[in-house]
Amino acid sequence: MELSELGLDRWFTDQASEFCPPEQRFARVTAVDRGWYVIRNEDGEVAARATGKFLHSTESTNDMPCVGDWVCVCYDSETSASIHTVLPRKSFLRRKSVGKTIELQMIAANIDAAFIVQSCHYDFNVPRLERYLVMANEGHVEPLLVLTKIDLVSAEELAQMILEIRRGGINVRIIALSNVTGVGLDQIKEVMGLGKTYCLLGSSGVGKTTLINQLTGQDILKTRSVSDSGEGRHTTVRRQLIVLEQGAMIIDTPGMREVGIFTASEGVDELFDDIQALSFHCRFTNCSHSNEPGCAVLEAIKSGKLEQEHYANYVRLNRESTCNETSLTGKRKRNKTSGTIK
Repeated sequence: MELSELGLDRWFTDQASEFCPPEQRFARVTAVDRGWYVIRNEDGEVAARATGKFLHSTESTNDMPCVGDWVCVCYDSETSASIHTVLPRKSFLRRKSVGKTIELQMIAANIDAAFIVQSCHYDFNVPRLERYLVMANEGHVEPLLVLTKIDLVSAEELAQMILEIRRGGINVRIIALSNVTGVGLDQIKEVMGLGKTYCLLGSSGVGKTTLINQLTGQDILKTRSVSDSGEGRHTTVRRQLIVLEQGAMIIDTPGMREVGIFTASEGVDELFDDIQALSFHCRFTNCSHSNEPGCAVLEAIKSGKLEQEHYANYVRLNRESTCNETSLTGKRKRNKTSGTIK
């Protein structure tokens, strides 16, 4: 296949001419699994490892190759290659690493749009949805919401969920999907363009793997039976990029128990643009929207024009982003002083 079918465009070609020496070729990372990579170019896929020189030059895990990256490589044989450089990313999805560790975890790179998948039956959660939207906004990725398992709820319940999303000021496109009846599948296919890359985000068991099998028309990924509650069971164990027959690409990701964010103030502001618009009418330009007199945001809550839960999540995400960014900056300063790379 042509590299353009893998998403290569003039922007990446220009980057490659700057970062890849003539003796190296460039390829796209299609899978990552515990330090091993699978890369693909016009000739097919091979296994790859990062060179020691590259590993030594990285300052954080954020700089390591991730699914969707374009990389400069040398082919050691017909079945293996060495990664020398990761080209700059046009877009990305990342989060705070799971647990108490303050570090960035890359999810995928060079994505055109992200399908944020939530199940209507057990997984529906607007505050969590807002976290995914902040993640997408921060990485310059277009978000779309897919509500799955609509066959397990009534039409009235589905309408109420969509109303709750809209009341939260979320205006992204919503696609209602049933992997059982196929309703909504054509809408997803219509969104996906030739040579474009899409990513699935969501909790375990919401139907991401089943959706990919529906898009491919075959069971290329393993799924497990649904529990008695209607909750799916986790199957995906690694991130991987799959080229669909219609010419689009989709990245499957393991389910996320935590969606920690940081260094994402721009993403928070973009998602909560209704609160940003109100802030221009506050009496004080540096209003924190907590207890100041003449705060337009607090007045909007009091009058019922702004949902209290929506505002509370705005405050929570802003605080979390600032706190994690401060902690990460401090950690990197300490590491630099001690001579630690990571």
